[in-house]
Amino acid sequence: QVQLVESGGGLVQAGDSLRLSCAAPGRTLGSYAMGWFRQAPGKEREFVAAITWNVGETYYADSVRGRFTISRDNAKNTVYLQMNMLKPEDTAVYYCATRRDYVSDLSRSRAMDYWGKGTLVTVSS
Repeated sequence: QVQLVESGGGLVQAGDSLRLSCAAPGRTLGSYAMGWFRQAPGKEREFVAAITWNVGETYYADSVRGRFTISRDNAKNTVYLQMNMLKPEDTAVYYCATRRDYVSDLSRSRAMDYWGKGTLVTVSS
Protein backbone atom coordinates (compact mmCIF):
# COMPACT_ATOMS: atom_id res chain seq x y z
CA GLN A 1 0.00 0.00 0.00
CA VAL A 2 1.39 3.38 -1.05
CA GLN A 3 0.57 6.27 1.24
CA LEU A 4 0.45 9.70 -0.33
CA VAL A 5 0.52 12.84 1.78
CA GLU A 6 -0.40 16.19 0.28
CA SER A 7 0.53 19.53 1.79
CA GLY A 8 0.69 23.19 0.86
CA GLY A 9 -2.95 24.10 0.48
CA GLY A 10 -4.40 27.26 1.94
CA LEU A 11 -6.33 30.46 1.39
CA VAL A 12 -4.92 32.93 -1.11
CA GLN A 13 -6.12 35.80 -3.23
CA ALA A 14 -6.60 35.77 -6.96
CA GLY A 15 -3.28 36.20 -8.72
CA ASP A 16 -1.28 34.64 -5.90
CA SER A 17 0.80 31.48 -6.03
CA LEU A 18 0.90 28.27 -4.05
CA ARG A 19 3.03 25.16 -4.20
CA LEU A 20 1.53 21.83 -3.33
CA SER A 21 3.64 18.85 -2.38
CA CYS A 22 2.86 15.17 -2.46
CA ALA A 23 5.17 12.86 -0.58
CA ALA A 24 5.10 9.17 -1.34
CA PRO A 25 7.41 7.69 1.29
CA GLY A 26 6.28 4.18 0.53
CA ARG A 27 6.55 4.47 -3.24
CA THR A 28 7.32 1.09 -4.71
CA LEU A 29 9.98 0.68 -7.34
CA GLY A 30 8.63 0.79 -10.86
CA SER A 31 5.85 3.25 -10.15
CA TYR A 32 5.05 4.85 -13.46
CA ALA A 33 3.59 8.27 -12.80
CA MET A 34 2.01 10.72 -10.40
CA GLY A 35 -0.91 12.99 -11.01
CA TRP A 36 -2.81 15.86 -9.47
CA PHE A 37 -6.59 16.01 -9.60
CA ARG A 38 -9.02 18.42 -8.01
CA GLN A 39 -12.61 18.48 -6.95
CA ALA A 40 -14.58 21.65 -6.46
CA PRO A 41 -17.78 21.71 -4.38
CA GLY A 42 -20.63 20.18 -6.31
CA LYS A 43 -18.42 19.11 -9.19
CA GLU A 44 -16.77 15.93 -10.30
CA ARG A 45 -13.10 15.26 -9.77
CA GLU A 46 -11.04 16.53 -12.67
CA PHE A 47 -7.55 16.08 -13.96
CA VAL A 48 -5.01 18.84 -13.36
CA ALA A 49 -1.55 17.56 -14.23
CA ALA A 50 0.61 14.44 -14.34
CA ILE A 51 4.26 13.53 -14.59
CA THR A 52 6.11 10.28 -15.25
CA TRP A 53 8.76 9.32 -12.73
CA ASN A 54 11.50 8.16 -15.06
CA VAL A 55 11.40 10.55 -17.99
CA GLY A 56 9.58 13.43 -16.36
CA GLU A 57 7.10 13.77 -19.18
CA THR A 58 4.35 16.16 -18.17
CA TYR A 59 0.68 16.55 -19.01
CA TYR A 60 -1.71 19.37 -18.17
CA ALA A 61 -5.37 20.17 -18.32
CA ASP A 62 -6.11 23.03 -20.67
CA SER A 63 -7.51 25.07 -17.79
CA VAL A 64 -4.15 25.18 -15.98
CA ARG A 65 -1.60 24.97 -18.79
CA GLY A 66 0.74 27.94 -18.62
CA ARG A 67 -0.13 28.68 -14.99
CA PHE A 68 0.64 25.41 -13.20
CA THR A 69 3.85 23.41 -13.30
CA ILE A 70 4.24 19.85 -12.11
CA SER A 71 7.66 18.55 -11.14
CA ARG A 72 9.18 15.68 -9.23
CA ASP A 73 12.11 14.93 -6.99
CA ASN A 74 12.91 11.26 -7.43
CA ALA A 75 15.33 11.19 -4.52
CA LYS A 76 12.64 12.47 -2.17
CA ASN A 77 9.78 10.56 -3.76
CA THR A 78 7.93 13.84 -3.90
CA VAL A 79 5.90 15.54 -6.58
CA TYR A 80 5.14 19.25 -6.62
CA LEU A 81 2.46 21.39 -8.20
CA GLN A 82 3.46 25.01 -8.55
CA MET A 83 0.34 27.06 -9.06
CA ASN A 84 0.69 30.62 -10.31
CA MET A 85 -1.87 33.26 -11.27
CA LEU A 86 -4.50 31.48 -9.23
CA LYS A 87 -8.13 32.16 -10.01
CA PRO A 88 -11.25 31.73 -7.89
CA GLU A 89 -12.25 28.84 -10.16
CA ASP A 90 -9.12 26.99 -9.02
CA THR A 91 -10.74 26.60 -5.61
CA ALA A 92 -10.97 22.89 -4.86
CA VAL A 93 -9.61 20.03 -2.87
CA TYR A 94 -6.45 18.91 -4.63
CA TYR A 95 -5.54 15.23 -4.60
CA CYS A 96 -2.38 13.52 -5.67
CA ALA A 97 -2.48 10.03 -7.04
CA THR A 98 -0.09 7.45 -8.38
CA ARG A 99 -0.17 4.95 -11.21
CA ARG A 100 1.97 1.82 -10.91
CA ASP A 101 2.14 0.71 -14.53
CA TYR A 102 2.15 2.33 -17.94
CA VAL A 103 -1.11 3.74 -19.19
CA SER A 104 -1.64 5.90 -22.25
CA ASP A 105 -4.01 8.33 -20.60
CA LEU A 106 -3.05 9.66 -17.20
CA SER A 107 -5.94 12.13 -17.15
CA ARG A 108 -8.46 9.48 -16.16
CA SER A 109 -8.92 9.29 -12.41
CA ARG A 110 -9.83 5.62 -12.78
CA ALA A 111 -6.33 4.95 -14.09
CA MET A 112 -4.78 5.85 -10.73
CA ASP A 113 -4.04 3.18 -8.16
CA TYR A 114 -3.53 5.13 -4.93
CA TRP A 115 -4.79 8.47 -3.68
CA GLY A 116 -3.94 10.95 -1.01
CA LYS A 117 -6.55 12.50 1.27
CA GLY A 118 -6.39 15.87 -0.39
CA THR A 119 -5.48 19.43 0.52
CA LEU A 120 -7.84 22.38 0.23
CA VAL A 121 -6.97 25.35 -1.94
CA THR A 122 -9.23 28.38 -1.66
CA VAL A 123 -8.75 31.36 -3.95
CA SER A 124 -10.66 34.50 -3.05
CA SER A 125 -11.53 37.16 -5.60
